[in-house]
Amino acid sequence: MPKFSYRAVNAQGRAVRGVVTAANESDLTTRLDEGGLALIDCKEMSEKSGKFAVFTAGKVKIRDVIQMFVHMEQLQKAGVPLLDGLSDVRDTTDSPRLRDIMSDVYREVAEGSSLSAALAKHPAVFEPIFISLISSGEETGNLIASFSQVIKHLKWTDAMRSKVKKATRYPKILVVVVVGVIWMMMSVVVPQVVGFLKDIGQELPAVTRALIATSDFFANYFLYILGVMVALYIFLRAGRAMSPGFRYRTDYIALHMPVAGQVIRKISLSQFCQTFGVLFTSGLDILKCLDAAKMTAGNVVIVDALDLVRQQVQEGFPLSTALQRSGEFPSLVVRMVKVGEESGNLTGVLEQVAEFYDKDVNEAVDAMIQMIEPTLTVILGGMILWIAAAVFGPIYDSFGSIGS
Repeated sequence: MPKFSYRAVNAQGRAVRGVVTAANESDLTTRLDEGGLALIDCKEMSEKSGKFAVFTAGKVKIRDVIQMFVHMEQLQKAGVPLLDGLSDVRDTTDSPRLRDIMSDVYREVAEGSSLSAALAKHPAVFEPIFISLISSGEETGNLIASFSQVIKHLKWTDAMRSKVKKATRYPKILVVVVVGVIWMMMSVVVPQVVGFLKDIGQELPAVTRALIATSDFFANYFLYILGVMVALYIFLRAGRAMSPGFRYRTDYIALHMPVAGQVIRKISLSQFCQTFGVLFTSGLDILKCLDAAKMTAGNVVIVDALDLVRQQVQEGFPLSTALQRSGEFPSLVVRMVKVGEESGNLTGVLEQVAEFYDKDVNEAVDAMIQMIEPTLTVILGGMILWIAAAVFGPIYDSFGSIGS
């Protein structure tokens, strides 16, 4: 069926725009009427323009999705019917893209589809874990608890993304500054000083000749170096996307990098533990929890280790034993899970494990940043010391020769 771009008015008189799939204009009018919208005008979209609209509509921010589920949870607590709640969420969201998606979700639910099935048709916005949680709520008849778990997970995800950005953004800025300073010194400052040193007419020491050679290299080959770095980045991205083996090897190298490897490992395990805990708390089977949670780990090496965990649990081993045999989880976490299994309070223990990893990730990120800053400062200081020694040494020697 074709897609129509429409402009309508809701019951409160607010203008609403969106994109809806319909057989024709009459069908579109009927669909909008069912949603409490009065059609003003519409236009059928071509296939190309429909694809283009997906990109121009913009991405849905995670905080818009959090607000949406908070809204749904409050409406459910107030006893508002699901369809009315979906209509209200659609009309009040500030994100045009999310408004279009919720229009489709509303239509699907109005036609008899479950909420989880309707949301599953938009995987770019609603991750599989959301679908699993809401499906569990539909089975138990407790959507409020499901919405609460989704909100909890979304807030945690938002906080984790902030931690990851903090772990990567600051070092990137420092590296760019250091590279920029080195380029400026070697390509602009040093050549001007070198001209003066060459005019002195005396033999230059080895440290000065090395500085001149490095400066000439930067001046002549800097663009080539930049091109090679860009090509290497593209190669890595393409290789990871096209070759599972290449992605595994690069993820393995990343996990075994000094300092950064431990941060990557802790972030991956934190994502797994948080997702697994949320799914298990919602009442899902432990194998389904493992299947869904392992994909949030991100690192292929960790995912393979969690595959072994899932296999051993399926064979009848306790979860704590499987985690211990994977070799990826600290002994403290394994002991906590074992205590939870023996006491019958695995849900509470999993929440404690998630809190443990949250603190661990925070400490690891802060430690890495604290190590990077002085390291780059030492590099800059060493370069400036090198330039000073290479420049002032010959100048002092020339003064000495003049005095003699």
